[in-house]
Amino acid sequence: MTTPIPATRFAAPAPAQRLERAAAALTAHGFTVEILDDVAAARTRVGELIPERASVFTGASETLRLSGIEEDINAGGRYQAIKPRVLAMDRVTGADVIRRLLASPDVIVGSVAAVTETGSLVIASGSGSQLPGYAGGAARAIWVVGAQKVVPDLDTALRRVDDHCLPLESARTEEAYGWPSAVNRLLVLNAEHQPGRGTVLLLRQAIGF
Repeated sequence: MTTPIPATRFAAPAPAQRLERAAAALTAHGFTVEILDDVAAARTRVGELIPERASVFTGASETLRLSGIEEDINAGGRYQAIKPRVLAMDRVTGADVIRRLLASPDVIVGSVAAVTETGSLVIASGSGSQLPGYAGGAARAIWVVGAQKVVPDLDTALRRVDDHCLPLESARTEEAYGWPSAVNRLLVLNAEHQPGRGTVLLLRQAIGF
């Protein structure tokens, strides 16, 4: 079976006016939003936003990997990085500890599949490991989002997940693990009611899926 080719319209960076519309809508819904020029600016800003020695979980994200943010957090020695700790634990005997560590860190950092110009964040996941933290379990959430992920509305966001993100992620998991990915869990964040909890770093450039 051949993998569908992702729709190219979901890969092009959104123009400035669309980024600004999305930022304004997200801000109106309680998120803190910063529009940054590029990956280097996002990498610096993430370092500024996370307190030293905080417990930090990085959700699976090509954006974090390609930007170097994942390595900064998990290998930099500045934080109590959760992912390396979890990977070193026995998945059976340590299951309860792993579940609690992933669900309630001080800070969770990741990305999203889509941001709508109406002010919603859409996150798709195969395992769901990052979703509790995103939804409210983490004291603070930071999402780094490339400009190509901005879409007009929720319907388009869901099409982006199926037509663009899933084929690319499946190709990655096939190469890395030998099996395709799947959208087993889907989280839509329409608002953030706790001031300062959710920060979206919206880039002017494209990065990630």
